[in-house]
Amino acid sequence: MAINKQILRFRFFILLSFSIVFFSCNKDSENPVVEVEAIDILNESYGNTAENTMDVYLPAGRSIAETPLFIYIHGGAWVSGDKSEILAFRSLVESSFSGYAIISLNYSLLNLGTGSGQFPDQENDIIDAINYIVSKTEEWNVSKNIILAGASAGGHLALLHSYKHQEIGNIQAVLALFPPTDLQSLYGFNSLTSQGLQVLLNGTPESNPMGYAQSSPITFVNPNSVPTVFFHGTSDTVVPVSQSEILAEKLEENNVPYYFEAYPGEGHGLGFGPYAEVIQKAADFINQEL
Repeated sequence: MAINKQILRFRFFILLSFSIVFFSCNKDSENPVVEVEAIDILNESYGNTAENTMDVYLPAGRSIAETPLFIYIHGGAWVSGDKSEILAFRSLVESSFSGYAIISLNYSLLNLGTGSGQFPDQENDIIDAINYIVSKTEEWNVSKNIILAGASAGGHLALLHSYKHQEIGNIQAVLALFPPTDLQSLYGFNSLTSQGLQVLLNGTPESNPMGYAQSSPITFVNPNSVPTVFFHGTSDTVVPVSQSEILAEKLEENNVPYYFEAYPGEGHGLGFGPYAEVIQKAADFINQEL
């Protein structure tokens, strides 16, 4: 009888041990450790036209809690350019904005011949793109926190959205390179600028003052505007440095945190050397403000 009890105890011990091991293994299989790899998603559509596309560069090890977004808008005087512009300095952004997902946007371009693609088509495309990105953050495993950036016309669009539509997307800060900021004062800078803006905004500052005001970032600067960092060459013959100086004055008046630096002798579009410097300075400023 004692032997039978010992056998029963031994069998019970074996069964209990097996159950613990099985439960532990089953629990681990339900919550496996998955290595999140880097993914490039090219030509992702966010709208109804062929121009409504974006390239998405998701870093390895990303997470909703710790991977914010760096969204870039290309330049080209609203009539040309492409999201591939980011490739020239993507490595600089990845280095200075470590751990960010990078997204580069295409948007509707103005056709000077037909007049199609007039404002606010570009403004509305940026709204649609950011709404789409926000809707995909869980799938892409990234944060909703956004740094919005752009150069030239892209800088204009980045500033305009950040100030005018700050509630659309969780915009934390904005970075602009040699941006148009006040289209009324930009009109008349030279004949090409005047002709382009007249088509873009369907009139002159005199015939369409509301259109120029509604399309100018400085119109929407207020004390609650996001921290802003921007750079401009003093010898820019496409967008004069005065456009950035006007913005600096407006931000100063409203006590908005900002960093502005003019680069002596630089024209429209900074060389690779200055790009490395300004992107790092932008990251330093933004990290300090956030």
